[in-house]
Amino acid sequence: MRLIFIRHGKPDYEKDCLTPNGIIQAQSTAQRLKSEPIKAVFSSPMGRAMETASYTAKIHGLDITPLDFMHEINWGDSEKAPENTEKLKYDGHPWTLSCELLAQNPEYAENDSWKSHHFFKDNVCMDYYEKISLAFDKFLAELGLIRKGKSYFCEKQNNDTVALFAHGGSGSIMFSHVLNLPFPFVLAAMPYGVCSVSIIELYAEEGGISIPRLELFNDMNHIKSVKQEKLKFEK
Repeated sequence: MRLIFIRHGKPDYEKDCLTPNGIIQAQSTAQRLKSEPIKAVFSSPMGRAMETASYTAKIHGLDITPLDFMHEINWGDSEKAPENTEKLKYDGHPWTLSCELLAQNPEYAENDSWKSHHFFKDNVCMDYYEKISLAFDKFLAELGLIRKGKSYFCEKQNNDTVALFAHGGSGSIMFSHVLNLPFPFVLAAMPYGVCSVSIIELYAEEGGISIPRLELFNDMNHIKSVKQEKLKFEK
């Protein structure tokens, strides 16, 4: 199976839709994906992702299946944190926190120890991390791939190509979980732009083990001719 992941186009966050430039980006992305043998289109339920997905879905004559769990994440001080816990820096912005964390403590890029650090342990983004990770495994299980440790057991061979449209935050959790990479490492070292195309291959014969392979990451060649704007991460 091939999973094509696309981040939404340039957004109007207040209206949760695409800007005029974002619409052009989404249309260019649909043309980029026209020759891909996409059998299903999935999307975050948020407006900017659904609108981006609509152009690709139309070209392929497919409906869009919303995946509620791929809704964009939130961040900041968690209500679950003990009283008198130090407030998070930078309003808990996980991208900024990740850069600081790994610059000062590079060992957090090597294993799951980052989950115990204050920047994440006391950050509401971890609620989303757990929810998306579990839900994404359930999603893959429905496509025939069952999580076993850090790989996937192929219960039923699936050679389909599917497209998923979502966000910078929820997508980073997906990459972290499926590829077994520390979340702060993904946030700091693997940024990806609006309407970028990334592909994860999950191949295995029935009864075999699939080790997810990153076939393509952050391909934006299809929107090089579209006016680029610096995208800020906002809630």
